[in-house]
Amino acid sequence: MTLALSIRDLRKDFGGVRAVDGVSFEVPEGTILGLIGPNGAGKTTLFNLVSGYLRPTRGTVSVFGEEVTGLKPFALARRGLTRTFQVVRPFPRLTVLENVMVGALLHERRVTAAELEARRVLALLGMEQLMELPASALTLASRKRLEIAKALALRPRLLLLDEVVSGLTESEVAATIEIIRGVQKNGVTIVIVEHVLRVIMGLCGRVVVLDHGKKLAEGTPAEVAADPQVVTAYLGADDA
Repeated sequence: MTLALSIRDLRKDFGGVRAVDGVSFEVPEGTILGLIGPNGAGKTTLFNLVSGYLRPTRGTVSVFGEEVTGLKPFALARRGLTRTFQVVRPFPRLTVLENVMVGALLHERRVTAAELEARRVLALLGMEQLMELPASALTLASRKRLEIAKALALRPRLLLLDEVVSGLTESEVAATIEIIRGVQKNGVTIVIVEHVLRVIMGLCGRVVVLDHGKKLAEGTPAEVAADPQVVTAYLGADDA
């Protein structure tokens, strides 16, 4: 079994606050793993550690068998790891096509080749009709889809998705789920942070639960949903 991602004893301290506390887990190549937990559990901090935006206080990150702890985001992107962001921030004055071309230029040095790659990615996500619009004109759903397109233009082997369906309607959520499934079928390993639990339960083979920076549980969606500790973490001791 090839591991796309291996995290060992990962820790991040901010002064006296330990945001991530000794977390370890593995993600086999070709799978989708869900990362869930209450607000403030450390999910986004963990993503920032894995994707090179923060350096861990302790622990290691390995991608496809290579230790990459502390490498910068651009170096990780060249190794096939990229991510989306919870707060989407496209280049507002650039068109949708130009936004995606920025990512495609990582591998395509010629502008014409980058444009062809960007058009391919946008067609994959059903965004052909939006290519010439400025990013500032997009709806929230389309901006979220553009965020995925920008990440896919980097040709990832491992993709970290940070709350890509939050704020979307039921039909928009369903469409995004199908996009994620299609990305996986094209050979991309996915780790997804999401508060919409039905998305996690429907997409993921395994789920890791964080609470107060620690790994609280890991297992199949059904196992995690039935874990009393997980129920208590989400609902509180009295309600649970």
